[in-house]
Amino acid sequence: MNPLVENNLTLILFLPWFLILSALFWIWPRQPRGVARRLYDLAAILASLALFVASLYWLQDLADPAHGRMWRHILATAAGYGVFLAAMLVAFVLRMLLFRRR
Repeated sequence: MNPLVENNLTLILFLPWFLILSALFWIWPRQPRGVARRLYDLAAILASLALFVASLYWLQDLADPAHGRMWRHILATAAGYGVFLAAMLVAFVLRMLLFRRR
């Protein structure tokens, strides 16, 4: 397998699911929807994706190769998905606090 594809396979496979989660984050709740909220949502989605990618590469380097080549990808996928969800959860709660109706 191409090394570039092998190292980014998790991102390639999870990208459709991340697009769905990001669309739900962007759409709900519908109000209030101003420029500040849109910029915040975009920054939160990009930060979550960046944290996911950073955790992927870090965990692939951290995994013990004695357990086989696939262990690197399994560990990176499981933990990276948790990192993405945790970042989105923090962004969601922070958004509720920042943009709540008065």
